[in-house]
Amino acid sequence: MTTSFSESWVVRIVVRRARLVLAASAIAVLVAAVAGAGAIGKLKGGGFEDPSAESVRAGAVLEEAFGQQVANLVLLVSAPPGSSVDAAPVAAAGQDAVRRLAATEGIEVLGAYWGAPPQVAAGLRSTDGTRALVVAHVAGDEDEVLGRSAELEQAFTEEVASAGGTVRIETGGMVQATGDITDQVGTDLARAEAIAIPLTLVLLVIVFGSVVSGLLPLLVGGIAIAATFAVLSGLAELTSVSIFALNLTTALGLGLGIDYSLLVVSRFREELAAGRPVPQAVAVTLSTAGRTVVFSAATIAIALAALMVFPLYFLRSFAYAGMAVVIIAALAAVVTLPALLAVLGPRVDALRIGRRGRDLAHGGQAFWDRLARLVMRRPVRAALPVLAVLLTLGAPFLAVSFSVPDDRAIPAEVSQARRVGDVLRTEFAGQNSDAVLAVLPGATPAELSRFAEQVREVPGVARVITEPGIVRAPLSVDPFGGQAEQVVRDVRAVADRAGGPEVLVGGPTATLVDTKAAIGDRLPLAALLIGLSTFVLLFAFTGSVVLPLKALVVNAFTIVAVLGSMVWVFQQGHGSQLLGFTPLPLTITMPLLMFCVAFGLSMDYEVFLLGRIKELHDAGMDTTAAVATGLARTGRIITTAAALLSITMFAFVSSRVSFIQMFGLGTGLAIVLDATLVRAVLVPAMMRLMGSANWWAPAPLRRLHSRFGLREGGTPVRPERQLAEIH
Repeated sequence: MTTSFSESWVVRIVVRRARLVLAASAIAVLVAAVAGAGAIGKLKGGGFEDPSAESVRAGAVLEEAFGQQVANLVLLVSAPPGSSVDAAPVAAAGQDAVRRLAATEGIEVLGAYWGAPPQVAAGLRSTDGTRALVVAHVAGDEDEVLGRSAELEQAFTEEVASAGGTVRIETGGMVQATGDITDQVGTDLARAEAIAIPLTLVLLVIVFGSVVSGLLPLLVGGIAIAATFAVLSGLAELTSVSIFALNLTTALGLGLGIDYSLLVVSRFREELAAGRPVPQAVAVTLSTAGRTVVFSAATIAIALAALMVFPLYFLRSFAYAGMAVVIIAALAAVVTLPALLAVLGPRVDALRIGRRGRDLAHGGQAFWDRLARLVMRRPVRAALPVLAVLLTLGAPFLAVSFSVPDDRAIPAEVSQARRVGDVLRTEFAGQNSDAVLAVLPGATPAELSRFAEQVREVPGVARVITEPGIVRAPLSVDPFGGQAEQVVRDVRAVADRAGGPEVLVGGPTATLVDTKAAIGDRLPLAALLIGLSTFVLLFAFTGSVVLPLKALVVNAFTIVAVLGSMVWVFQQGHGSQLLGFTPLPLTITMPLLMFCVAFGLSMDYEVFLLGRIKELHDAGMDTTAAVATGLARTGRIITTAAALLSITMFAFVSSRVSFIQMFGLGTGLAIVLDATLVRAVLVPAMMRLMGSANWWAPAPLRRLHSRFGLREGGTPVRPERQLAEIH
């Protein structure tokens, strides 16, 4: 026996106890706001490593067995013009900085140019002799280290006057880079919100033609954001949660608040315009638009839940935030918002702009109907150019390469760590002694020497530094480039061939290799989970096995186009001057995150469109007429929702952190492509070509759907019976 959403307890409570629902919602939001107020202070800035990776274990053994640490703080000492780091005033300033650094609690000086053994000193002196390094380790977990970055920069950045001129000392390294990036993300988030929220509010009022209607999407989005902050605050007490999850929370919370509110409010106004009384209009709205919202939220939440299979807590944090904000936005849209509509009734159009409120459901219907029929008249001719555009945009993805974030993610003009990093890369050949390091805890001196000699022969190794149980291999290549990754693989191959004592290869380059493996190994499982769960949900929604497959194929084209475009922009550098970033391999976690978010949002609009098409088809229309009419009635809603949501996403392009820019541009582009070329052209063309096969399912599955599937409310449902039950 099928279950109608319109017969659910939600509808009865929302319509009969509307004011009680609103009071409960207000209390819940207030509690969430208080609980989530301290969320930012509990979140972390890292999470880019696999805790079980060999490189992480190497770092742990390095500390536990040998009492050594990997350098994460650098002091760059620059001599005055015409002088060198060996000059007495420069050496005195450098040695004083070393003494002060060593006396600072929680910091261990690992090496300094002055007084270091020759094989070490060579890597701590620039090629022209005008700069030298002090390398150190700041102890503590990610939060503790991150919290000290500003303090250390202030304490050790200085200009020391001397007889020969001014000696300049600057701080750098991953401690400073992570601190600069985290601080910049906070600033950028505030700026993005300052851009997106006022602009969105103005456009919502214009779109709805009413101040009251225009405020409703922001209300839903605000509820979702506030409650999700509370969820993240609670989760942070139990596990590590990345601070970058806040970006997704605000973007999706506001965006889905707009999407769902547009759908619900426009349907409610449509029912009022048809002459239904307010309680009946709310009931029909919930049984149609409300059902669509529930399915839409389920598809997005499942797409984001796939991030849970990855061991990096950076990605898992986006799963926590994404699932929470989607579920809460949907609850607000099908509980709080309908209750408010039940109280407002026709006053939903209060404070009108112009002579009358605008009807999104019927506005522009003639245009969308003509477009749909034009596309379906020549479906192949309409679809091929769209496919060509999407594949052309996606072609650069064939040349994609990946890296982990470093100081180059932020411009030099806003980050001292970036400026120091640029100097290290250009003036200190083979400086990074920890780029690749091997830990051999049980090795004899002879075994260690033999292994070191084999590592010395690996292409890309600049030199080899041996210490008891440790072999360090500074590189002659970019430590985050493809050649450096091959060095790690070659060194591990040497260890495998050598046999004997255990060898653990670590360092920043090995971390990149292990991170890529952690993601790549689990990517098929994540894709399978997304595909299967989406198929099941869309089958429950439509009763067809063809439409879910079509949705997966169409969305794949969108994702490929977006990822290819990101390679063209952020890796190949087109537009780098305009956006102010350094072209680099894509940050390895971001394409996966964009895939899940873009896939979920694509399914959002798929469900919006299919919901209305199925409603019309169930009411007796043939496929062609149902598609044309369904697109006519939802086309403006989808494009309006997409335009408003894309503003939220594109606002992140104003960030000064390149991977945040990439997230904003990529997801914004995915929304625009999906709402225009895909939803308006490709989907109608494919449905026209498939004809009646759109609704096909094997007989056993048809019986299963008939027994357990959810059916549409609206026209097929008898609202009079619903009202009788309510009253």
